[in-house]
Amino acid sequence: MTHLKQFQGIPMSKSMRDLCKEEDYAFLGMSEKTTKVTAERAGDTEDDWRDKKEERVRRRLEREQFEKERLQQIEESKKEKEQQWRTRVEKLTSSQEKTLQDRLARLRRFREFQRKVLIEESGMEGGGATLAVNQLLTRM
Repeated sequence: MTHLKQFQGIPMSKSMRDLCKEEDYAFLGMSEKTTKVTAERAGDTEDDWRDKKEERVRRRLEREQFEKERLQQIEESKKEKEQQWRTRVEKLTSSQEKTLQDRLARLRRFREFQRKVLIEESGMEGGGATLAVNQLLTRM
């Protein structure tokens, strides 16, 4: 009789009710107790869910911050390398210019020496000698 009263709210046919016994519905009796525990756990799981969500958000923000710092370091490294390259190129250019200027000065001194020697060897003095020497130097 208690079987019929306890599970009267469950819709089923009369023949099915006769076949089923109270032991078959034992889990339904337990479900009332578990419902209370489940309600308590639901509050806990909601708190856990919030905690997990906050943890995920915190970790995501940390990853974003780490990525931002990493990109900033990469950018600084690129700028530093570019500055080093520019400095190196400037030094090379400067040394090459100095070398060229030195070579030009030596060449001018040598040409002047050649001109002086040719004028002395030709024995000519004046404008005609200078013109002939210049033509001779140009051919060389």
